[in-house]
Amino acid sequence: YSILALKGYYPYEDIYTLRKLGSILQGHPDMNKVPGVDMTTGSLGQGLSCGVGMAIGLKHLNLKSRVFVLVGDGELQEGQIWEAATSAVKYKLNNLIAIVDNNGIQNDGFTNDIMPVGDIKAKWEAFGWKVLECDGHDMRSILETFDEMKRYDGLPVCIVAPTVKGKGVSFMANVPAWHGIAPNKEEYAMAIDEVKAGLTL
Repeated sequence: YSILALKGYYPYEDIYTLRKLGSILQGHPDMNKVPGVDMTTGSLGQGLSCGVGMAIGLKHLNLKSRVFVLVGDGELQEGQIWEAATSAVKYKLNNLIAIVDNNGIQNDGFTNDIMPVGDIKAKWEAFGWKVLECDGHDMRSILETFDEMKRYDGLPVCIVAPTVKGKGVSFMANVPAWHGIAPNKEEYAMAIDEVKAGLTL
């Protein structure tokens, strides 16, 4: 939502209405309410299926664009993810990149407690994808991985990016409760101070 606001889709002040009654900015973006959102998705793995369709469409139009889909590790519990992964290989979608935010936390708790997803890299490889790994908190590592993936023509690419949910904020880091709630003003101010204190340029 912050990026869409910075791009001018709505006033930045609307960010402060996140998940409040009557706000367009809810937990799951709604394409019918939020300007700039092309697809309504939830936590059920629909995003990768949509990405497969977009990648197929680009190929039919002979366009060189690529489709990036950000997937949470908790989403990998959904069968729809693996149906989409199979389809991507069948249709040789080398223009599709799935990035797995591997933080070990989902809405109801720790992913391994709810339904372990196992060796994520091995699973995607078993489905025929080229799998790369990078530090999800290090932009240099992410950009180097993007450069590396260009060498794998003919295969869809999965990038597994380990992260810490709430990294840099002492009271949020690795705490599942923060998956679906917004901080109040005091918590927000504390979080911003801690993040700024931890920045290295």
